[in-house]
Amino acid sequence: MSTNTAQTIEDLLLADQLISEHQYEEIKNEKLRSDKSTKEIILENQYIDETQFAMEESKLQGIPFVDPLGLSILPETVQSIPEEMARKYTIIPIERNENTIDIAMADPGDLLIIQFLERSLKLKVKPYASTKNSILGAIDREYSKSLGKDVNKAIEQATETSTKKMTESLQNIDQAKQIIKVSPVAQIVSVILEYAVKSGASDIHIEPFETGTRIRYRIDGVLQEKFPLPKEIHNSVVARIKILANMPIDERRKPLDGKFRVIFGESRTDLRVSTLPTVFGEKVVIRLLKDQKTVFTLKGLGIWGNAHSIFNKALRQTTGIILVTGPTGSGKTVTLATALYKVNSVKVNIITLEDPVEINIPGVNQVQINIKADLTFANGLRSILRQDPNIIMVGEIRDGETARLAIQAALTGHLVLATLHTNSAAGAIPRLTDMGIESFFLASTINAVLAQRLVRKVCENCKEAYDPDPEIKADIKRVLGDKLIKVGLSHNPFEDTDTDDEPITTPKNQESPTKEIDLNNIKLYKGKGCDKCNQTGFKGRIGIYEVLEVDEQIQKLAEQNVATDEIEKSAIDKGMITLVQDGYLKSLWGITTIGEVHTVADE
Repeated sequence: MSTNTAQTIEDLLLADQLISEHQYEEIKNEKLRSDKSTKEIILENQYIDETQFAMEESKLQGIPFVDPLGLSILPETVQSIPEEMARKYTIIPIERNENTIDIAMADPGDLLIIQFLERSLKLKVKPYASTKNSILGAIDREYSKSLGKDVNKAIEQATETSTKKMTESLQNIDQAKQIIKVSPVAQIVSVILEYAVKSGASDIHIEPFETGTRIRYRIDGVLQEKFPLPKEIHNSVVARIKILANMPIDERRKPLDGKFRVIFGESRTDLRVSTLPTVFGEKVVIRLLKDQKTVFTLKGLGIWGNAHSIFNKALRQTTGIILVTGPTGSGKTVTLATALYKVNSVKVNIITLEDPVEINIPGVNQVQINIKADLTFANGLRSILRQDPNIIMVGEIRDGETARLAIQAALTGHLVLATLHTNSAAGAIPRLTDMGIESFFLASTINAVLAQRLVRKVCENCKEAYDPDPEIKADIKRVLGDKLIKVGLSHNPFEDTDTDDEPITTPKNQESPTKEIDLNNIKLYKGKGCDKCNQTGFKGRIGIYEVLEVDEQIQKLAEQNVATDEIEKSAIDKGMITLVQDGYLKSLWGITTIGEVHTVADE
């Protein structure tokens, strides 16, 4: 048990045996060598995690520690401080009384913020220590709760003024636009979009039916219904979205496309809008493309172990083709963008052809396909070859002409990355053969093929272990075999010792899930459901992968035009882990569930 007589945080950490004598000396030396704070040094070296540090710091300062994510906070308490201010200063109110307000703060020692809040709120502030991540998570959760009320209030106003009739009766389109812009409908649309951004949705579906309008959000790959709207305001909501996307509001008979950008707080999001006439009105789908500020790593995506080594080896080549396969929405674009981030430098010229450009990559020349201007994948690829490229990324190989040009680029000394729609890595070679590409060209140019799917991750906040049924255990043993089960039970995937320089995000002192390997004592994990995951038990997504290395043996099979099954069998015999096996391993590691794996990658 420590006391608060320690003079510095590192003294307290040492006294509480959270750091070693060696780490203590390293902290002291680093503070002398650099201008970094003790907190920066400790967290960068991952001696302890952010929560442990905050708890120790609160003990040193004599300030109580709290985790706002574990609290039930009244809406009126949350509304004491505007969301923009809460995010700016990383604070959140957790309880309010007549004369005082309790506030969780990432920096509870900041007297200027405390004094500012006391003057603004005219209340005595009682600070609580917390972590930045916990406060931001609570801000996301608590401020989103008020969105439903905002929608209902706006719906009442919009229905009262009957904006549908008002819009349809106006002969002047410009006048209609102006009225819609200042009407409650604009507030409804703003709230619909804001909820999508805050909840991390990838798509919004606005669907008209006979009795009303359904609003659905695709979150972590699954559609969830929110905010039903009355039938009377559907046309006005669609018109408002069309105005924002610079689309004609008087054209309702044919499909339309548009785009615009929204900014909520510090989040900038590009939106792609698509409308489709249905029997009850126009259906609208909005795709959200967030600014890609976070630079992913291959390991962060979920490419681990042998697959990671093979994919890295292929990226280090200066010629050849790397194919990324999978259905629409399986994360191929993010994988390619991550690969380009990895190989990007001032020494190489990288040019991409995409439809559309979804992730902006600094230092990379990205070209948007434009069919109206005759800028197709094939024509664009011909032009790119005259631009002295080192690395070319083709958003999708859709036809034999594009495939042939990609092969030609690889044969003439370029590294080509491309996507292809196949169900497995082994199916890519026969697919290209079906497009008319000669097998000997494929054998000599393809370096590796990566197939992928996205699965939902078990929510870390409510995750619990359980003993699977005997049938599930038998299925795991059938799919993985004893050898891979042992890997799943004993191997920490973040501890791979290959030649990749990417940062590893797992704490250095994290141990493997299980020390004693007992094939009969297999544990799986599930989420109970909590506020953080919207009671689904899942939060976020991760990829499952199989990577086929095109070595001499696979090259020979490709030249012989063998079937997909033969190529896959040969690759598995040489150690390739399949999509399903990778998903099962991630289930043993507590990252996803067996059910999720079967949903996206059933055998």
